Amino acid sequence: MATLIDWMKEQGYSYSNEKYYDEACTHSSYANEHHDLHLENNERLEFMGDAVLQVWSADQLMHMRPKMHEGQMTTLRAQTVCEATLAKLNEQLGWYEFLKLGVGEMKTGGRHRRSIMADQFEACIGAIYLDQGYGLCDEILTKVMKPVFTQAKGEDVTDYKTHLQEVIQADSRKTIQYKMLEEKGPSNAPTFTMGVYLDDILLGTGTSTTKKKAEQKAAKNAFEKMAK
Repeated sequence: MATLIDWMKEQGYSYSNEKYYDEACTHSSYANEHHDLHLENNERLEFMGDAVLQVWSADQLMHMRPKMHEGQMTTLRAQTVCEATLAKLNEQLGWYEFLKLGVGEMKTGGRHRRSIMADQFEACIGAIYLDQGYGLCDEILTKVMKPVFTQAKGEDVTDYKTHLQEVIQADSRKTIQYKMLEEKGPSNAPTFTMGVYLDDILLGTGTSTTKKKAEQKAAKNAFEKMAK
């Protein structure tokens, strides 16, 4: 089975500590099933990689033109440095192929699960940072992630609910809640108005033919207010 080290070699990148790269591709399910080997899972490196991505994305946004104010920058970063994007970049780079999973996780499609792929992407960035420094991380991210910042994000591919939660949790550990404010129309064609709240503060509202769509619109409405 190919490894992340093999990928580094193919790309012509230097490396020193192979342990980082092995750890970045070790899921907790695999480590738990092989506890006799005393393996480290990739969660600590995921934490490190997340910090690198936050700094890198903030630097990109600071140098974008025309200049954006803080609310716009926060919104764009949340839309870009998100689970869906990180999983897609992992697939593009092929890192998911190096992931070590437990038998149960493997059988249930864990290798292609978006959350696991996103976490591994962060862990790999964390491993590269600790082993080779910020410069190589910048080179890789500029190549694969910078184009994402300039891509238009339509409503069909933008999960506003997830991004709104990410923005809120970046500043606090609080969780947002969605409440139905109104239901109108006949039973066979109702419309729902949902509100998104942080504590008792109404952040945004949205109306649609399903509660889920109305929640997405409420989250989008909250984003638009934050960006003003």
